Amino acid sequence: MTTPMLAGDRGLTAAEVAERVEAGAVNEAKRHTSRPLSAILRANFFTPLNAVIGVLAAIAIGFTAIEDGLLEGLKQGLFAGVIIANIAIGTIQELRAKRTLDKLSLMNRSNAKVLRDGEIQEIEPNRIVRDDLVYVEPGDRIVVDGPVVESRNLEIDESLLTGEADPVAKTPGDEVRSGSFAVAGTGLFRAEQIGADSYAAKLVEEASKFTLARSELREGINRFIKLINWLIVPIALLLIISQLADAANWRQIIVRTVAGIVPMIPEGLVLLTSVAFAVGVIRLGARRCLVQELPAIEGLARTDVLCLDKTGTLTEGGMDVDEVRPINGSDGEAADRALAALAAADDSPNPTMQAVAEHLREKQIGDPNWRVIDVMPFSSARKWSGTRFTDNGTWLLGAPDILLEPGDPVALEAEMLAAQGLRVLALVTAESASTTGGVTGVKAQALVVLRQRLRETAAATLAYFKEQGVAVKIISGDSPAAVGAVAAQLGVDGAADTVDARRLPEDPEELADLLERATIFGRVKPHQKQAFVKALQSRGHTVAMTGDGVNDVLALKDADLGIAMGSGSAAARSVAQVVLLDDEFATLPHVVDEGRRVLGNIGRVSNLFLTKTVYAISLALFIAVGAITAWAAGNDPLPYPFLPIHQSLINLFTIGLPAFFLALAPTFEKAKPNFVKRVLKFAIPAGICCAVPTFVVYLMSLAHDGTDSQLPQTTAAITLFCLALTALAIVAKPYVWWKALLVGGCAAAFVTVLAVPPFAEFYELQLPGVWNTTAAAIAVGSGVAALLFWLVVRPKHLAD
Repeated sequence: MTTPMLAGDRGLTAAEVAERVEAGAVNEAKRHTSRPLSAILRANFFTPLNAVIGVLAAIAIGFTAIEDGLLEGLKQGLFAGVIIANIAIGTIQELRAKRTLDKLSLMNRSNAKVLRDGEIQEIEPNRIVRDDLVYVEPGDRIVVDGPVVESRNLEIDESLLTGEADPVAKTPGDEVRSGSFAVAGTGLFRAEQIGADSYAAKLVEEASKFTLARSELREGINRFIKLINWLIVPIALLLIISQLADAANWRQIIVRTVAGIVPMIPEGLVLLTSVAFAVGVIRLGARRCLVQELPAIEGLARTDVLCLDKTGTLTEGGMDVDEVRPINGSDGEAADRALAALAAADDSPNPTMQAVAEHLREKQIGDPNWRVIDVMPFSSARKWSGTRFTDNGTWLLGAPDILLEPGDPVALEAEMLAAQGLRVLALVTAESASTTGGVTGVKAQALVVLRQRLRETAAATLAYFKEQGVAVKIISGDSPAAVGAVAAQLGVDGAADTVDARRLPEDPEELADLLERATIFGRVKPHQKQAFVKALQSRGHTVAMTGDGVNDVLALKDADLGIAMGSGSAAARSVAQVVLLDDEFATLPHVVDEGRRVLGNIGRVSNLFLTKTVYAISLALFIAVGAITAWAAGNDPLPYPFLPIHQSLINLFTIGLPAFFLALAPTFEKAKPNFVKRVLKFAIPAGICCAVPTFVVYLMSLAHDGTDSQLPQTTAAITLFCLALTALAIVAKPYVWWKALLVGGCAAAFVTVLAVPPFAEFYELQLPGVWNTTAAAIAVGSGVAALLFWLVVRPKHLAD
């Protein structure tokens, strides 16, 4: 397109661009929307858990092979297969998520506009070269740094750089920096700091970087792992020391000690959390929803207040002019000519001015060619735009309640129209007007009535959030009556009780009180949206904010979850954690569902893994104390009951296989707070109820069958498996057919191993007799009874 600027400079020529490209003076700062392949491989291969399991596997294989041969050694090291599974599954899922993110990010990327050979061209940001003249208009994100060459009332929002909310007017010679964005006017600036030298490489691109950012779920799991790391070392040393009495069988003692340490490690928990997040990214990607930060999936599931910007969220991006209504006998043709002149003078029309221009084209009203002195672009803070003409005076178009006096009959007429759900603007003349000095001598000429297009899915989506207990706050720069009318059409509670943000209390506590009561807010300024978010957060709410314009950026940035529309401004998309690429508000319930799936399912599998850790630590302590006591009394040593192959079998059918299916299962449970507390509340009693009966039945079987028999370890293995399976059965609730099949299939698989001689021989177990079966049944029954009492009967008793 031909440049609307009046600068004599025509920009770089094609030859000059080619020279700079050849010299490497190109804006090549990379946009990391996902982790590179090397980082994915490194993160999945080289983890502390993989290292610990690898070392333990090497010890088990080596010391068994020395005595019994390599094949037996490999059998005892089967538990190391979890490393291969972790690496393969984690890498595959992250690569799939990376491809999804990269594809969606390409769709989300905004082009830059540069002046070359006298024309404005749209190019990808990484094709900007040094000395390019970059053209910006409202909503454009600044992607390189340099001085302003020409300004038409250009205003830049630098809040992401300085924290100051007020836009900064830019004149020729002033610097603009990447990480800021244009909010009003148009301008040209010269690209001087590009690529790695620009602020964009350090700040703005970071806003859309693929990251495993702050997440309550991940933080809770990391706390578990840190605690376990502190416990493993002393308990493992105690277990080793306790087994030293049987020095003659030192190789087998080392292998059994490894078997005691391995189940303490929740080796699959981190993997399944990453997989659950990655699968969520892929599923939402199929709905054209770009998740720029993985924990955002978790964020909306925890949200209890959703702040909605009306325009672009509840309404579609465009609007239609319903009528241009002359005031007090004013000439309607004069109003149309003035609107045509305003539209022609506007270099960067917003959606409202675009609708006006389309209406005039339909009426075949062209540009009257009024000579322009000065253009005052629209600003969301001012709520008006205007132009000063040489021979036709100053004309403004904006909010009636801003431009007109409160008691003006025209303002009252506009308010009545707005109460019907219409968007109303006042076309006025003024004696004087400026972007800094305000407006004087206003005379109304016409009302421009526009009809907004409600999204077909908005009512159903709002009803969904109401059912889920999420409080909705509708905030907009439009008049309170207009916002309330739209809310009423969508069935929002409290639509009749609107609040004018111009009369909001300054005190944060009073503002928070009002936000708790009211739902609909009109005439909200950008900095007030940010204040809304902070006030709600001060009351302990988790706040999500939707928006599409530059006036939404501050609130999007400070909200717990920022959600931008794909057709919105580049600035809004750059700071949001979630971008709805097809602008479909109805996608948000699917984001909630994915978040609930991740939170609910990872909570379940955390219960399983931490139960295993608790019973492994408890058994190790029981065995260590029992062995040391027997040693001190001069009795036979007390060996650890299991070999690594036994733990591999039990873990496979009570945790490993079931946890994978449970982590990816659909679920619709609401998110619950206190993740760490809830998991420990289940895992500690469940782990102890598994460990105590297993230890007791193991001691009884040793006394009955002796240390040379496989029956003690078989009896202990049966007991531990049944109790761990009970924990799985409790965690798997609520039941559907496939969950019942999963639990039943795992039980059948273990019975098959015991019943089929080759399998039993491979796992070094033997079919138990009547005594052992009875002892195991009694132990399991007592453990199940204790667990059910702790989880079911005891809480009810305390509640009474």
